[in-house]
Amino acid sequence: MSGLIRFDVLTIFPEMILSVLSESIIGRAIRNGILEINAINIRDFSKDKHLKTDDYPYGGGAGMVMTPQPIYDAWLSIVEDLCYNPRFIYLSPQGSRLTQKMALKLKEVKHMILLCGHYEGVDERIIELLADEEISIGDYVLTGGEIPAMALIDCVSRLIPGVLPSDEAFSNESHFDGLLEFPQYTRPPDFMGKTVPEVLLSGHHANIENWRHEMSLKRTAEKRPDLLIP
Repeated sequence: MSGLIRFDVLTIFPEMILSVLSESIIGRAIRNGILEINAINIRDFSKDKHLKTDDYPYGGGAGMVMTPQPIYDAWLSIVEDLCYNPRFIYLSPQGSRLTQKMALKLKEVKHMILLCGHYEGVDERIIELLADEEISIGDYVLTGGEIPAMALIDCVSRLIPGVLPSDEAFSNESHFDGLLEFPQYTRPPDFMGKTVPEVLLSGHHANIENWRHEMSLKRTAEKRPDLLIP
């Protein structure tokens, strides 16, 4: 396996995945061999003459359900030559919510297969046969699993050594230690009458760190008090 961590994304819109993740910091990490991201087109494995990947749900109801055969065969194309089983994650609004704490655990997983559902979801038997876990990015429903998959990849990848310039680039951010990030400022020192706090201009590192911690606590209490509940 090239790269420190590999993501295989099962999707019916592979261009959507690759066009976004080939840019910016994640794209640079791919080019530097730190990450490997593959988008596997589920439609390529359909045995239907029209390459369909969905059908009507048993029992009736609105919408369509993704059929199991193309998904299973797409998964098989990845694992058949491996001597281990990659972590299989289904991006689903029914899953456990993605958090920074979860991302820190996932960054230790060297190979993940992410399944992007569509329509009314995927045939339940795929979840029963393949899924190690279901993950959601929030309590809402999206058109498909591609955006959640990209959010997970971005969230986890930036924790991988070498993706960001240093660990400090993410360790001071919101949610890393359970608090929201402190306010940030840059030049100019005065903008439309609003000035940068004097402590940040003082050069006194201990005072700056104390101020930042106090502001993190204050912001968390004001904006997300639920994060302070044990």
